[in-house]
Amino acid sequence: MKVLILGGTTEASALARTLAEREIPALFSYAGRVTAPKPQPLPTRVGGFGGVAGLANFLAEERITHLVDATHPFAERMSRNAVAAAERLGTELLALTRPPWAPEHGDRWQRVDGIAAAVDALAGPPQRVLLAIGRMHLATFSAQPQHHYVLRLVDHPDAPPPLPLPRHTVIVDRGPFTREGDLALLREHGVELLVCKNAGGAGAAAKLVAARELGLPVVMIDRPALPPRREAHSIDEVLAWLAH
Repeated sequence: MKVLILGGTTEASALARTLAEREIPALFSYAGRVTAPKPQPLPTRVGGFGGVAGLANFLAEERITHLVDATHPFAERMSRNAVAAAERLGTELLALTRPPWAPEHGDRWQRVDGIAAAVDALAGPPQRVLLAIGRMHLATFSAQPQHHYVLRLVDHPDAPPPLPLPRHTVIVDRGPFTREGDLALLREHGVELLVCKNAGGAGAAAKLVAARELGLPVVMIDRPALPPRREAHSIDEVLAWLAH
């Protein structure tokens, strides 16, 4: 047995620790979108594979028997490539993912299908918007330049090109976050609206709790549709799958 973890999430790191502790042969892969990725207790590679063919070649060369997709729920291309490469080689595939968030009493969600729809939802007068979507799609929101955007990012966007948002504040921080911390963040910056992806999990849910307590509206971006695949929501489920 040899496992490849496609990582970048808290769940991926927890699985890496568990496999290392149990001395199960495994490799860890980062996409390379973060400047200083968290160190892992497994041999680690950083960067893309070169599409489905590149990933399939890597699986074959490394003699990977079990592929665990523990990427972010919005890493659509990587997840699609994982399904296709595993099918091409007959490699066992399991997605370790988080159940999506669901609205609770007091939430003021507007659910949208994708980044473009989230941008459209911001049409209207200027507001102070917490844009908690990562860095990849920030430029898309330049179509609504009237807002002041509060950006919470893992890395500071100091490399060119500059952010195309004329009014913005950057906060560099890495989760997990707390209710108290996110309440303070929203109040300090006068946030009137929150935009986020339905990533699920406990580590990033604090902003939703804070928004609920303050009565703030949330533009919630639904997850992309992915090909059918086997999924697990806990490390124990992954271990049971590996055991069989």
